[in-house]
Amino acid sequence: MKVLVTGSDGFIGKNLLVKLVENSIDYVCFTRHQSTDDLSKLLENVDFVFHLAGVNRPLDPAEFTIQNYGLTSALCDAIQKVGRSIPIAFTSSIQAISDNAYGTSKKLAEEALIQLHASTQASVYLYRLPNVFGKWARPNYNSVVATFCHNIAQDLPIRIDDPGKMIPLIYIDHLLESFISILSNPQFGVSRPVVTPEYLISVGDLAGQIKAFHTSRGTLVSEEVGNGLIRALYATYLSYLKPEQFAYEVPSYEDGRGRFVEMLKTKNSGQFSFFTAHPGITRGGHYHHTKSEKFLVLQGSAQFGFRNIVTNEAYELTVDGLKPKIVETIPGWTHDITNIGENELIVMLWASEAFNRSLPDTIANKV
Repeated sequence: MKVLVTGSDGFIGKNLLVKLVENSIDYVCFTRHQSTDDLSKLLENVDFVFHLAGVNRPLDPAEFTIQNYGLTSALCDAIQKVGRSIPIAFTSSIQAISDNAYGTSKKLAEEALIQLHASTQASVYLYRLPNVFGKWARPNYNSVVATFCHNIAQDLPIRIDDPGKMIPLIYIDHLLESFISILSNPQFGVSRPVVTPEYLISVGDLAGQIKAFHTSRGTLVSEEVGNGLIRALYATYLSYLKPEQFAYEVPSYEDGRGRFVEMLKTKNSGQFSFFTAHPGITRGGHYHHTKSEKFLVLQGSAQFGFRNIVTNEAYELTVDGLKPKIVETIPGWTHDITNIGENELIVMLWASEAFNRSLPDTIANKV
């Protein structure tokens, strides 16, 4: 299969080209630097068209009609001249029903494509999209998400006129999934695909969430970035970091025993850290009532010692970093870790709750 992508150097276009390569789909591109006279040549041997080209914020409102409707009309003429019913997907807008220059231009483009179907029986997919967000969107152009992510990542101010205004959003990856789906599952006629999920968030909450991503490096507290809108927003925010921002320092505490370094804290699922111990050093010597921990020896040999604080029952085990094994602490049992090797011991640690100095649930072994 071979497809033509108009607007291939734009936000959606750049992401689509990557997805086409991942799916071994050949493509040709049409950009703003080319003439509509090139379209007929580009359409040769093309099996599908993704028509993404358009303008959002021209200096002259007349450009809406020239670029959004005019280019679409020229593309329809070129397809008819080719003499084949080439399917086409068009990124329209939910503003196509609005009484403004941008919405009107998108509505006229839709009507041109509907007429193309009537003339050639080419399948037409009209995507009336809300705000689309994701990596590579242009700040102050494509979406408020792009603007907020860019400015907050670079410590620049943002402007919020109405923090309670609700905005509908779809993530670029979900749009691309729909694009690939219509290639493998074509529909006849004029269809209006709906991209799901569609998220709804207020401008104020959007700004607050992105600011939370920004401050998390200092607090070490991660947002819940594993699912849904927060997952997509976090990936988008990260894409606006400059290379010199890819790394950041975390606190390191060192004494005669070794080092202790906190890596990441979560809101509801504990924290991650690691520590080292010099040969012969013992760390720990305390117990917890509720908190639990998981230890993973990454380097060296360790002897773990446990004792029940009520029955005095004792237990020991030895773990070597060459044979990964999780050692878990048990509430009501003291535990300590001794480096029994000749080299530095390095141990990764997960605790079931983030450390709270006022309620540490860490009691020194006095029982």
